[in-house]
Amino acid sequence: MHSMQIQNDFSLKKYNTFGIEAKAKQFVAVHSTDELREVLKQHPNDKKFILGGGSNMLLTQDVDALVIHVDLKGKRVVSQDEDFVTVEAQAGENWHGFVLWTIGQNFGGLENMSLIPGNVGTTPIQNIGAYGTEIKDTFVSCDAMEIATQKIHTFTNAECRFGYRESVFKQELKNRYIITSVQFKLTKRNHKINTSYGDIMAELAKQNIDTPQLKDVSNAVIAIRQSKLPDPKELGNSGSFFKNPIISKTDFDQVQAKFPDIKFFPVSETEVKVPAGWLIEQAGFKGMRFGDAGVHKNQALVLVNYGHASGQDILNVSKEIQRTILEKFGIAIEAEVNVI
Repeated sequence: MHSMQIQNDFSLKKYNTFGIEAKAKQFVAVHSTDELREVLKQHPNDKKFILGGGSNMLLTQDVDALVIHVDLKGKRVVSQDEDFVTVEAQAGENWHGFVLWTIGQNFGGLENMSLIPGNVGTTPIQNIGAYGTEIKDTFVSCDAMEIATQKIHTFTNAECRFGYRESVFKQELKNRYIITSVQFKLTKRNHKINTSYGDIMAELAKQNIDTPQLKDVSNAVIAIRQSKLPDPKELGNSGSFFKNPIISKTDFDQVQAKFPDIKFFPVSETEVKVPAGWLIEQAGFKGMRFGDAGVHKNQALVLVNYGHASGQDILNVSKEIQRTILEKFGIAIEAEVNVI
C-alpha cells in the first residue's frame, strides 16, 4: 500500500506535457479505487481537479484545488473466444504502452492509435482517434467513480454517447465522474487492418510491406507521428491543439470558391471537415515563434513551449491563430486541448 501523502504547493511542471510551471494548492496520487474513494470521502467540500497523463491540458494559472493524480495501474484479459478478446486497462496505464501490449499479443484494433500521448483513463472522455480509428470503434465499457457518492458505475459504449472528440463526460457528466478502468473488444484473427490513410500507405510502401500485420501498421503510425510531432520530453507540447472544424457544405462551397486548393474530407451529405493544420499553415503560422511559445515547424496543429513559455503565452498564440483564421477563411476553429 502506498501512503497517500497530500502535498501542498506542489509543482505540476512534470505532470503536464507542455512543461508549464504551475502549482497545485494540494496534490495527491492515488493507486487504487480504495485510495481514490478515501480521498474523495475525506475531502467532500474541497474543489477537486482530476489529473491523468497531463497530455491534454494547458495550465494558464496555478490550480487552486486538490489535484488528484489517478495513478491506477494494471491490464488484463477479461474474456475471449476464438475470434475476439476483451481486455481491460486501469486508468493510469500509459496509452501507448497499453497499445503496444495489445499488439504484442496479436490483439487488433488499437494499432492506428499508437503513440497518442496520455493515459488510458482519459481516452473515452475525448474519444481519441487517429488515422481512421477512434476509441468508440473497440470500446466496450468503462468503470467510473461518481465523485459525490464514490459509487462505481459502468458506462456502456452507447451510454458514453461518443462523437468527434466528444463524449457524455465532456457534456452533462463533466466533472461528475472519474474513470477508473476501460475495456476494449479486440480481434484475435481476421484483423481489420486499416491502411486507408495516404500517409500510412506511403510509409508501408517505403518499407516494402505489401501485406501489413498489426505491428507494421503500428510502426508506420509511430514513424509518421515522430516525423511530424515533437517529443514532449524534448519540446513541451500537447499534440494537436485544435480540432479539425466541421462546417456546412454551403459554407464550405463559399470558402472553396475563394481558396480552390483547400483540403477537405466529406463527413456527410451536408457537412465537410477541413484540416485545421492546413488552415493554420495557409495563414502563415507554421514554424512561427513568439518568445518561447510557437507553432511547430513540421505540424502547424501543434503549439510548443520552447522552454519558459507560460500557459498564458501559449493561449495568446492560439487566440491569435483563431482570430486570423476566422478573418481569412470565415472558419472558427476550436481548441482540442483543455485550457485551465
